[in-house]
Amino acid sequence: IETESSKMEVHSESFKEASAFAEAGESSEFKTIEDIAFYRRQKKLLPWNSPYHGLLDTIELSDCRAKLHLLNEENKVTLLMELFVLQDNVIRIKVNELNPLKPRYEVPDVIINELPSQSLIMVCRDGLSVTMATVDGGTQILIVAKPFRMEVREHGQMSMSVNSLGLLHFEHLRKKSQSEDRSARGKHMAGKRKCDTNKESEDAQGLWKEQFHEFIDTKANGPTSVGLDFLLPGFEHVYGIPEHTESLRLKTTSQEEPYRLYNLNVFACKLNSRMGIYGSIPLLLAHKPKKTLGIFWLNSSETLVDISTNTENKGESGKVKKLKADDDRPLRTDVRWMSESGIIDVYILTGPSAFDVFNQYSRLTGTQTLPPLFALGHHQCRYTYKDESDVKQVDAGFDAHNIPYDVIWLDIDHTEGKRYFTWDKTKFPAPREMQEYLRTKDRKLVVIIDPHIKVDKNYSIYCEANSKKYFVMDKDGEEYQGSCWPGISAYLDFTNPVVRNWYADKHGLDQYKDSTDILFVWNDMNEPAVFGAPELTMPKDAVHAGGWEHREMHNLYGFYQQRATAEGLIRRSGGKERPFVLTRSFFAGSQRYGAVWTGDNVADWSYLKISIPMLLNLSITGISFCGADVGGFVQNPDPELLVRWYQAGAYQPFLRNHSNADTKRREPWLFGEENTRIIRESIHERYALLPFWYTLFYMAHTKAEPVIRPLWVEFPEETNTFAIDDEYLIGEALLVHPVTEAGVTEVSVLLPGKGEVWYHRETLQRFNGDQSLLTSVTLDNIPVYQRGGTIIPRKTSVGRTTKHMETASYSLHVALSSENTATGKLFIDDGHSFNYQSKNQFLLRKFSIKDNTFSAVCADERGWYCTECLVEKIHIVGAAQPYCVTTLGPDMQEIPVQFNYNLEKCLLSIENLQFNVGCDWTLRLKY
Repeated sequence: IETESSKMEVHSESFKEASAFAEAGESSEFKTIEDIAFYRRQKKLLPWNSPYHGLLDTIELSDCRAKLHLLNEENKVTLLMELFVLQDNVIRIKVNELNPLKPRYEVPDVIINELPSQSLIMVCRDGLSVTMATVDGGTQILIVAKPFRMEVREHGQMSMSVNSLGLLHFEHLRKKSQSEDRSARGKHMAGKRKCDTNKESEDAQGLWKEQFHEFIDTKANGPTSVGLDFLLPGFEHVYGIPEHTESLRLKTTSQEEPYRLYNLNVFACKLNSRMGIYGSIPLLLAHKPKKTLGIFWLNSSETLVDISTNTENKGESGKVKKLKADDDRPLRTDVRWMSESGIIDVYILTGPSAFDVFNQYSRLTGTQTLPPLFALGHHQCRYTYKDESDVKQVDAGFDAHNIPYDVIWLDIDHTEGKRYFTWDKTKFPAPREMQEYLRTKDRKLVVIIDPHIKVDKNYSIYCEANSKKYFVMDKDGEEYQGSCWPGISAYLDFTNPVVRNWYADKHGLDQYKDSTDILFVWNDMNEPAVFGAPELTMPKDAVHAGGWEHREMHNLYGFYQQRATAEGLIRRSGGKERPFVLTRSFFAGSQRYGAVWTGDNVADWSYLKISIPMLLNLSITGISFCGADVGGFVQNPDPELLVRWYQAGAYQPFLRNHSNADTKRREPWLFGEENTRIIRESIHERYALLPFWYTLFYMAHTKAEPVIRPLWVEFPEETNTFAIDDEYLIGEALLVHPVTEAGVTEVSVLLPGKGEVWYHRETLQRFNGDQSLLTSVTLDNIPVYQRGGTIIPRKTSVGRTTKHMETASYSLHVALSSENTATGKLFIDDGHSFNYQSKNQFLLRKFSIKDNTFSAVCADERGWYCTECLVEKIHIVGAAQPYCVTTLGPDMQEIPVQFNYNLEKCLLSIENLQFNVGCDWTLRLKY
């Protein structure tokens, strides 16, 4: 019998092992902030000492923008600022050199809609400042000349101040000789702008070259970094800028490292770290009661973000404490963005609500693509399933244990010598037959395709790309080659649209030998990962199409590969079928092309716990289709951890079990009958809720509403929700609190909402909102509550795949509000094609109960879809017992309907209904 002390020893050893893995992620292979030259240069600038002066006599107003020159009084370089007040409460600020030596990089392809501009008029002007406003007067822009500062005012209130700290920084393009002359004048110039360190040598500043270990980064354009600060008055809580292994609420960086946005291949990432990992979305959200706003910093080079507030600081003990000097000062948060290159191009999303910000961001970068229904099912993956027999045995195991799953995955060893778009002839001699076998089970196959291409003159993909010069070049104009899984590899230049078009075609059935239309794709290692290179990624001085250095677009590389892959899968079907592509690396806009996962996590409780805020920050920055590897990719989970991870994963958007090659097999039936039962029940619940999940993804696709969301998004005025990141909402209807610690028998759950009611999903016990509960848990369950006022559609039966459930009937689970009302929606289409879009072949149904009348009506008249599926059951919790329930017959006569009532649970159950889900109908509850 395992004793408590032995359990403690096991968990302690597990944590030590996980920590050792994580330390590897923070090893000397990766830079610290002291190693980043442009950051060191920018951090020397002292606040409130800006050299930039707005030349008010240069202001030009046109129908679409305002222009203003900014003069750096130290080096006499003039910048051009362009200001756009766009529709939907978005403000765009662009700053570039007025006369650069050559064009500077501006991020393409991320913005899909150039929002119409509003005209600005001059309201007042003097020698010190100007005030401009939109025609309706709702937005005012105040520009102060010296030092330059800009305030955004909405309805008379300042919502943001730009360059409030005077940290605008723009390193202009120059010839090296000019830089050397400037260095010689360093002593004189240092006197003009005070810094907190002595003048460094040019080499130490990393102006023209930068060394990290044995690697030398040659900077053909010299120093080109940019930076700007933003004051957010009244805000204390900020979120977003994934991807980091951090809390939902971003922490201050005054005494800590900044948040780094630089896509890197980090194995077993260290927890609670601001270092860059696999993806970057430069969108920060700030929230306070009655106001949410966003800052979208459109820059794809390495970016660092500093955050400070005037309410918190760290004392000598390291503990957070409030400063007495700040007690009477207005609350504020300052956010400082610093990027290595490019221009300043920033969108201010002024809300005012969180949902307004989500919509504003989606108008710019697009919404979450609507995935095929199978992709919302259960995925089984391993590095690696060794051969066709292994695949079939695993597939059969799920059926034998009555565990639904839709997709099995193959890692790199399915290929011939790690040459992508090929098959290992020994392990997978009949890949087409294997896929057809899976098709008979209504299942799909996902294979891995990484961006690196093995250098091999007998490999057709390499030879063709090499002959057409489709690879990234090194700084000397030769094909860049680095090391990855296949050995020496070249890297496709996905930034080139010609290369993307060629690459997309490689997914065609005529080119990808022995592939079928049930094969989908996983893009991994696309930061890009390069073994033995600086920070295990491509050198910044590598060169892409157009002569652009890799430093300019590093964070876009994975975005472009996923885009090309998705386009290839769409093209394979003649534009008819929706693709599924999972990517590890991502950028703003990646939501348009597929799903994201959090990378190489560890089988440890701490990684389960951190996955929740990581997924929430992805969700509120546009990527709803996200998940974490169930059980942890690295190491072996004990049965309790695996069960708890499945229970969490079943309530998260992307559900995949994935494990490393050196771990024990992890199919869910290998951990004893009792654990198998619990895992089975979790996955059955996932499949029963697929109508709810699919509807939420349609709302994310059409309305930019996050599928999972932090509590504060739904309860924006309740400050006790602002930092909660151990529980979350699925849509507006379900509150989930995963169990993330070993051996616990109770957890504290916050049920938000003054005047709200919540119902425990299993017991149906009713609770008032605006309270914390100490809730008992067993290994069988985690706390899940349905919000009063919501209706959740479910399937009445679960099949072995999503396809097997197509014709299963629906049940509607109604949780009444304190006013005895509820609403919900259901989206239905064929689950796989673009016909919902191109032919309006869909149904969007709205269910509601009010004044004791339950109704089903069409929520979008554009859609039409023929289905024979029925609504068979309706369960209403929180209802009183009626004496009669009726529906209207064809002759408009009321017909009694049978029902059952559970007095103890206040549950009204109406079953054996025959309502077509696409038809309007009504039920009346009579009291």
